[in-house]
Amino acid sequence: MKISNLQENLKNSLFVVSHVASKNINLPILNNIMIEAKEKNIKLIATDLEIGIKCLVRGKVEKEGALTVDSKVISDYITLLPNKKVDIEKKENKLIIKGENYKTIIQGQAADEFPLIPKINKKTHYKVKTNDFKKALTQVIFAVSTSETRVELSGALFVFNKNTLTLAATDSYRLAEKEIKITTNATSEGDKKIIIPAKTLQELIRILSGIREENIGEESEEVQFYILENQILFIIGQIELTSRLIEGQYPDYKQIIPTSSETKININRHELIRAVRAAAIFSKAGINDINLDFPLNKNKVVVSSASSQTGENTAELEATINGKDNGMVVNYRYLLDGLNNIDSENVKIEVINSNTPCVLKPEKEEDYLYIIMPIKQ
Repeated sequence: MKISNLQENLKNSLFVVSHVASKNINLPILNNIMIEAKEKNIKLIATDLEIGIKCLVRGKVEKEGALTVDSKVISDYITLLPNKKVDIEKKENKLIIKGENYKTIIQGQAADEFPLIPKINKKTHYKVKTNDFKKALTQVIFAVSTSETRVELSGALFVFNKNTLTLAATDSYRLAEKEIKITTNATSEGDKKIIIPAKTLQELIRILSGIREENIGEESEEVQFYILENQILFIIGQIELTSRLIEGQYPDYKQIIPTSSETKININRHELIRAVRAAAIFSKAGINDINLDFPLNKNKVVVSSASSQTGENTAELEATINGKDNGMVVNYRYLLDGLNNIDSENVKIEVINSNTPCVLKPEKEEDYLYIIMPIKQ
């Protein structure tokens, strides 16, 4: 193998794939990145056996071949090179790298020992705009369960229905749901439901965040999905990410979404965040409880908390309130998570009573909702 690249191209591509290479004592080759020069293309490949990632690198192929090298070693070294041409050559199981006045030899491992990433049939595709997808992922992923007792909740549910993709995540204490527009060449009219691991979605957010808006070309302004029974492939420009899917039945979360409300509140989101943060200082450790009260005919939201250790706090905020005198106790962390992922100036809150889920929505958008279970007294 003999190839040439610009340091910048190589550095950026290594950043994309190196995160997936995992420290694995039982299978040390998983710490490596495979560099493959084949059919005039240069690819960097990494896998942890659950997620596989391939990234096409711009460059010149003089001689085909492949070798795997330690992910951290090559990433750290390439980052330090001047932003000039880098020549890479394989000799036996070593990689010789030359960049301007630098030369190094990195010990490698044969490519035929590297695990294969499953190939996915690229027949039925779904497409979504990159920025819409990144925003949707960010708005739901924080609600995924971190507990290992219910595997199906350790990922987000994706429901494909004609030209709509609904993303949902819950940990049984709160729930986030986001709907976005997609295009597809699928002929089936029925819903397609899959559960994608949170780790995969976090990796996608990292990749999408690395694509700067000014650098989005036609090839990366859309994300493409291809789905098999237990695998999914995402394509973003020159990057392909393959992941296993979580097997199991996702709970019918629609059952807990209230269809009516006794009290509706419209309030400035930033003011509410400030008041909740102030109340959080005086909440009970380990419970994180704060009180939200919506007194009748006052058009004020009262945010309060009290702790025998720290003291107490009350804030009254201007709001538009319709319906009954109401109130509830919630976990301030869960409330802040929801408020921070709504990007409208005002937020709508809908409440039935102190024992039922509280619904948060953007003031004008109907494609996102967030639900918190109350702390029962």
